Amino acid sequence: MKDKTVIITGANSGMGLASSAELARQGAYVIMACRNKERGQQALEQAKQISGSNRLELAICDLQSLDSVREFAAWFKERYPVLDVLLNNAGIMSLKRQITPHGFEAHMGINHLGHFLLTSLLMEPLKAAEQGRIVNVSSGAYKIGKIHYEDITLERGYNAAKAYAQSKLANILFTKELARRLASTQVTANCLHPGAVATSIGVDRATGFGKSVMAMLRPFFLTPEQGAATAIYLATSEEVAEQSGQYFYKKKPQRLSARADDPEQARKLWVWSEQQVGYKVPL
Repeated sequence: MKDKTVIITGANSGMGLASSAELARQGAYVIMACRNKERGQQALEQAKQISGSNRLELAICDLQSLDSVREFAAWFKERYPVLDVLLNNAGIMSLKRQITPHGFEAHMGINHLGHFLLTSLLMEPLKAAEQGRIVNVSSGAYKIGKIHYEDITLERGYNAAKAYAQSKLANILFTKELARRLASTQVTANCLHPGAVATSIGVDRATGFGKSVMAMLRPFFLTPEQGAATAIYLATSEEVAEQSGQYFYKKKPQRLSARADDPEQARKLWVWSEQQVGYKVPL
């Protein structure tokens, strides 16, 4: 990874922080994309300390805001002609139904649409890389997921599992269609299930609700470093240089459910996503 340029979203804690430190340790230049400047600065110092590298940089990118995503992408492209790895790691899981400033249900808006727009806007520097890699962090929760086009903001019968699973299924369908559209390029797109990882994903950002539950369950979960292992593998390993459109768990490709492996559903989600973010992807 020496001198490779990497962007990691949600890099201020958990697997994002672990991935930032490890990829910097391996010689990459890492842009830690975080929504909160103060927490991001703390994470930057921590990643430098863990990795023994100063080749890390903080940048602000709030995935719930399409304007913030556009500003970050423009900032990056002004400074860096090449992007070797885009690790779409950020994610939320909220017990309460929340709506983003653009009117999206928060899981779909942050976990999928924010990353959809970010990836689309960074296509030029990804294609300029010797071998660009897009790595999307999904979850085994996709198996209970469905894209509820008839009630996409989940006004009727909201629950956290339904919302989270919908967004994680979207991550996989996005990866499949992205890989199909990138087939004639040197850019690959893969996704993964990190396992049950002890992170702050289920903790309410504003109130801290959920911290005590997570602390109690922590001994039964993987560490962020263990959870990040497959994402790091997909970002770095020569073994997967030719693989694209796959879903990995424990560094191995997995069979997907019929719903997640449906090309027509992947195309439908892509078109819907373009409409929602107001950007026609040049692919």
